[in-house]
Amino acid sequence: MPQNRRLHVLPPYSPELNPVEHLWDHLREKHFANKLFSSMKAVTDQLSSSLRKAEFDANMIQSLSGFGYDEFN
Repeated sequence: MPQNRRLHVLPPYSPELNPVEHLWDHLREKHFANKLFSSMKAVTDQLSSSLRKAEFDANMIQSLSGFGYDEFN
């Protein structure tokens, strides 16, 4: 392991430290809140559309997943 890296043991259950959890929260709040879907296909279509939008929004992904790891030093 490189000298400029340190390992930190995470708590067994720490979803707030998992970047993908922040993405799921964002999708739930912005793309699924207060919506009623007529079928499971409508849900999967909405999810696919939302993920496609997120794929091309690098700033949004960075803001959700770019943690300040320096604070652990």
